[in-house]
Order: sequence, then C-alpha cells, then structure tokens
Amino acid sequence: MPGVSYPSPLRGGWPRRKAGSGGAQLQPLPLLREPHPAASLAADLPVKRRYGRPHPPQGNLNMTAIIGWDIGGAHVKAARAENGRLVAVTQRACAPHLGLAHLEAPIRETLKELGSASHHRVTMTAELSDAFENRASGVVSVAAIAAREIVGDALFYAGARGFVARAQIREAAEAVASANWRVSAELVAQHCADALFIDMGSTTTDLVPIRGGRVCTQGATDAERLVSGELCYAGFSRGAPQAYATRAPIDGRWTPLVNEAFASMADVRRILGDLPEGDCGADLSPTADGRPKTAAASHARLARLAGLDTGQLTPLQGRALAAHFARAQMRAIEDQIALLASREAVGPDAPVIGAGVGRALVARLAQAQGRAYRDFAEFIAASDELRALAANCAPAAALALFSV
Repeated sequence: MPGVSYPSPLRGGWPRRKAGSGGAQLQPLPLLREPHPAASLAADLPVKRRYGRPHPPQGNLNMTAIIGWDIGGAHVKAARAENGRLVAVTQRACAPHLGLAHLEAPIRETLKELGSASHHRVTMTAELSDAFENRASGVVSVAAIAAREIVGDALFYAGARGFVARAQIREAAEAVASANWRVSAELVAQHCADALFIDMGSTTTDLVPIRGGRVCTQGATDAERLVSGELCYAGFSRGAPQAYATRAPIDGRWTPLVNEAFASMADVRRILGDLPEGDCGADLSPTADGRPKTAAASHARLARLAGLDTGQLTPLQGRALAAHFARAQMRAIEDQIALLASREAVGPDAPVIGAGVGRALVARLAQAQGRAYRDFAEFIAASDELRALAANCAPAAALALFSV
C-alpha cells in the first residue's frame, strides 16, 4: 500500500484541554507567531518520503506520544506528536468498499511506521463507505477496527462534544460521524477571531465560518452542512468532472457530456499542471481506465467525456476543456460561499484560511473573492517543510497536538 511519510522536528504546540460534560473539551491556547510558508499545491507530496528518523520511534519512559488519526474512505492519515511537538505525518490509500481488510491493512502499516504511542485520538469519515449499511453501523465498525489495530488508549472525536471512549461510540455515533472538519476548525478558531476556514481535500471541500473565535456553523452532519453552504462535494483530485458541468465548449460548439466514469478531477489537474505525472500524495487513487497517470493519458480520458478519441481533440482543446471543468468546480464552491454570505455567516473583512491538498486553489479563490489568505500551516510551529505537509492532513495534525 503506497504511503507518504514526513518526519521532522516541531517547535511549540497546543496540548492543553479541560474536562467537560459529555466528553473532553477544547481549552483556548496562546497564539503561535510563526511566519507561514507560501501556499503550495499538495501535488508536491510524493508517494513515500522520509526525513530524519530512519525507524519508528523507540520507547522513552519520559515521552508523551500522541498519534492523531483521520480514517477516511479513500485515505488513512496520521500524525505523531511527542511532548506536544509534531514529528511525523503519514498518509496511505485505503478502500473499505472493497472489503474491510483494505482499511485494516493501512492502519496497521501506519502504526508500524509511526511506532507505538501513549495515546491515540481518532476521527473518521470512512463510515460513509458503502461497505456499511448505514452511518451509525459504519462508525461502530470503524471504531472497532481502530481499537483492535491500534491497541492502547484511544479516544474518538465527537465534534462539539469533544472526545468519547469506545464504550460510548454507539450512542455518540451521529456526533462522531464525519466530524474531522471541526477539529481543524477549532485550531483555526484559537488563532483567528474571524475567518472563513476552507479545507479542500481530495474529495470534498469544507467551508467553516469562524466568528468571535468560535466555530459558527449551522450544520453538524453532512446532510445539514450540504444544505447550509458548509460542505461541497468538490475535491482536488477525486470526483467526476461532469459533476460540475453538463456540457463543454468543443471546437466552437457546446457539446453535451457523456455521463460515465471516464475521467476524474485528477486528470483535469494533471493537464493544467497542478498535479505531476505519476503517483503522489494528492492523487493516490487509481485512474478511471487503469492506464498511467500521465498528461497524455489524462487527455485521452477527458476526450472520452465529449465522445471523442484522443486524436480528435488537440492539446490546446484538451487544455481548454480541463480549464472549463476547473472553473465549473470553483463556481460550485463559490456558490457555497455565496450561501454563507447571504446569512452573514462570514464578516466582510474575514480572511480565508486554507488547508488540504488543494489549498493553493483556495488561495486563488480567496484572491478572487477579494479576501486576505492565510495558510493553515501558519498555526503549526515546525519547519516550513513539515508545516506544509501537516496542513495537507489538517485533522490528523490537529488531533496529534491535542491532549485530554
């Protein structure tokens, strides 16, 4: 199973919490004042890379180690912190819809890479996989897998409720389901009184209003967030281009598109130069036709969406088609921002905070919206390299820097 690994030292942290009813709650922490690196596309992520440690950390009786887990339906992401300092981030592809062994193995491999830890903090979106009959049963199953594979002190993130133990999972399933967006937003809220936090992952984009240093969303579940402008199924590399457009300009004419799984947004990004050829951390999924991840193969896949063979679409026409899809997807995200603005959820001068593998696109979106941009990496005290990589896996990194 391919993975992405980034060990590096980190300065500072924010590991203080206080207990509250229904779970352990967040406690405000001091503002980190670190220069942030320029936003960069997550396409820079390789399939596998190491910095520093050649082996997993070994036992240290005086060390408090926490691993934050973000267990999704397409990726398992994890980050390790030691004594409040982030030291590694890793990502692996997973495919629970092909069988739960395809979720268990990446978790097992990730733990082997990162080493044992005193504490584990887990959030998930894998419960949405059609491997499960419904979301509640998915939460219970994923929690059981995590507890069995991880072993040790594991708590599960339940959004505004805080953390819950595995014994509480069944009754807290709705709060635990797909709550990963909130843990990242809570970190941002501790550093920005007013902001629009946008995390563009490979599959979806989260849009979280922050007012007065608090997460101010109308929705908690995916269904609620979809209708309130806080969630958009528009990701950097996964998903179908024709989800955002039913026709495209081809050779001077509007052409209806073929509604088949011939291509993905990764093909769009590759043609536009936002994604390199070959496997990388921003695109660990297989191609639609099983052929290579090259610009030429992406061109052929996009051509099929217009009912054409690759030779019937010139390189310039292929690039124009890709640009059309990219603009259409951005409009879908802009529509959600407009919905938020219509209920005054975001202040007119609030900056956009970008996270996720597509946050360089978020930076462009902020510019188009006339808003200042700040990178999520700015809030993680570390080397520029590790901060940028941690921002691609924001929920896992945030969890690793929490203590209960």
